[in-house]
Amino acid sequence: MTVAKGGFTNISSVLARFGLKDKGGYITQEFQDYGYRLAVALDDLEHKSLYIKMAKTTDRKLLQEALSFVADAHHAKSKARLFMWKVKELKKGKVQSKDATKT
Repeated sequence: MTVAKGGFTNISSVLARFGLKDKGGYITQEFQDYGYRLAVALDDLEHKSLYIKMAKTTDRKLLQEALSFVADAHHAKSKARLFMWKVKELKKGKVQSKDATKT
């Protein structure tokens, strides 16, 4: 890292540490970035639009919980399939818990 005048670090050296690859896309919103990161984490770039849509419409807490579940499953054949299953189960549990509180 290079240190600029005044003891500050150059912004280019700070950004170089993150190693982001610019593919020429137009990610302008936070949910788009999160959806793309989900697709990368699940090794499923073919369906990145699905994850962007989920990041926009689905509760972030559910997505984080499902992603941590997949990260803990080391021998999964398909991380994406396991992720989608876990999201479905979490949504089902959320609906059941709402119904239980109404009665």
